[in-house]
Order: sequence, then C-alpha cells, then structure tokens
Amino acid sequence: MRLALVPVFVAFLFVGPHEDGWRIAAFAAYAVAAITDQIDGAVARKHGLVTEFGAFVDPVADKALTGAALVSLSILGEIPWAVTVVVVGRELGVTLLRLWVIRHGVIAASRGGKLKTLLLNISLGLAVLPLTGPAAVVSDAVLAAGVVVAVATGVDYVARALALRRASGSPGSPGTLGEGLDEGPREAASGRERNADAG
Repeated sequence: MRLALVPVFVAFLFVGPHEDGWRIAAFAAYAVAAITDQIDGAVARKHGLVTEFGAFVDPVADKALTGAALVSLSILGEIPWAVTVVVVGRELGVTLLRLWVIRHGVIAASRGGKLKTLLLNISLGLAVLPLTGPAAVVSDAVLAAGVVVAVATGVDYVARALALRRASGSPGSPGTLGEGLDEGPREAASGRERNADAG
C-alpha cells in the first residue's frame, strides 16, 4: 500500500503545487503512507506475521517515500538540493553496505535510525503543507535535525559494517552486530528488524 501511495503523493504535489487543497491532499497521502509503516511493523511483530517479502519491501517503501518527497520538494524549490543529495546518498550508501555485509551477519536496527526516519517523516510532512511563519521555521528545524541524525547514523553504520566484516574473518559464525550508536538489544528472530534501517 505504501509503495502505491508514493506516485499518488507525487501526483497531488505537482498537480497543484501552489494550491492549498492539493497540498493538503498530498500531505494526507504522505501521512497515510508513513503511519501505515508504523502500524504494519507493530502488527507484524505482535502477531508473528513477519515474512521475507515484507522484510524486503518495507525498507524499499520507506526509502521510496522519503526519496520521492525530498526530490519533489527540491524540484519545487522548497528544500535545498544539498539536503536531498545528502539524505538520498546516505540511504543509497546504507543499502549498498547492507548488501556488502549480508553474507557475514546482520547489523541490528538502531534507535538512531528509527529517530532519523521519524524526524524526516515529520519534517517532510510539514514541508508539504502550506505553512508560513513560526510553523515553517519549526518544519525547517525538524528537517535540519533529521539530516544531522541521518549523517551521524550513516557514519555509525559504516563503522559497524566494517567491524562486522573484520569479525567475520575470526573464528566463530556470523552473527548480529548491534552495539552501535544509540543501539539497543535486538532479537535475531525478528526479520523485519534485521532488515530495517540500521544506520
């Protein structure tokens, strides 16, 4: 459902970029997609409904939604391209690193990565709305915080990926590396957690 909402969100945004009605419609599509992610994850973990398909699609849908919002708002001149390049580059880098270390073990999802997603979702949702004055300043501040957390957790992910690669060369079987920035213990049985944004 989230992937299907991405083109809907983009269409609403570009049909009436300067009309409040279309902006609110775009915000609604974005909000539903972002909230659905949280609900799906909670339900899957609670009822043991984690699947390989879901574990693969969830991160893809998250990044597609965030990337579409960033690129679209940059095209409209409402978010600096530098922000979009940094965040999208970070997301692509983390994805490539995940593929690079997947044979050697799992890097557990981090609280920092979840905070990054939350901050970006809030800030991008607010950026879509026709806000002015203090509300627009708050939106910019939340976006700045999201970018800082994205960079910090991205660097942390690189460090942990390298550590996992080095550790895989020592005696013992590959495992889960979860002691990075803002990390908490994660259960290896959770497929969605293992494939979630770890950076």
